[in-house]
Amino acid sequence: MARNKPYGNGHRKGAVSQRSQSHNPKTRLWTKRDSATGRFMDTKTTRGRFKGVRREK
Repeated sequence: MARNKPYGNGHRKGAVSQRSQSHNPKTRLWTKRDSATGRFMDTKTTRGRFKGVRREK
């Protein structure tokens, strides 16, 4: 399970559990997916990847 301390440093210790992200080459954005259900949860609107979420290949 992810821990949110220390506060205010902009990072977490450990990864977010049961989440993954993949790059959509058509939109050139990263999409977050729930590993348990397989549903897409969110798409990043700014540059870069989601923090603390593992990547799919």
